[in-house]
Amino acid sequence: MATQLEILVNGKLHRVEATPDTPLLYVLRNELNLLGPHFGCGLAQCGACTVHLDGAAVRSCVVPVSAVVGKRVTTLEGLADTYPASIAKTDEPHLHPVQKAFVQEQAAQCGYCTNGWIMTSAAFLKENPKASEAEIREGLSGLKCRCGSHMSILRAVKRAAHDMAQE
Repeated sequence: MATQLEILVNGKLHRVEATPDTPLLYVLRNELNLLGPHFGCGLAQCGACTVHLDGAAVRSCVVPVSAVVGKRVTTLEGLADTYPASIAKTDEPHLHPVQKAFVQEQAAQCGYCTNGWIMTSAAFLKENPKASEAEIREGLSGLKCRCGSHMSILRAVKRAAHDMAQE
């Protein structure tokens, strides 16, 4: 039975109506019209639905919406707001360093999986700011890209790590 829940998404409190076991992904896309996270496999295997829950990367297709009550959810749309240096007043678009690096490295072909790579990379680099290439590969090993953009993605994550270390 549907119930009203209050969830904090991208710094804003939202009142949604859903059954407690509804996957967070469905609420984000269908109720809040946030289209960064995508439905990929529905089994937490591909990563297209990745969001941050209190800063940790999670697969929103398997997280019940009731589990996020009282926690901070960040989607791709709100990622830049979590990184203070990206909020500086410049003429550049307001992007997180990982988002910016993905643009600079043209690290997407179809782009369907990009949300998962960016969100997972941002959480990974926050916890591992001086990660080696091998550590980056291991940290991102659970993600899927059917287009084969893996090398561009790796270059983008390495660029973001470098750029973040310079700030």
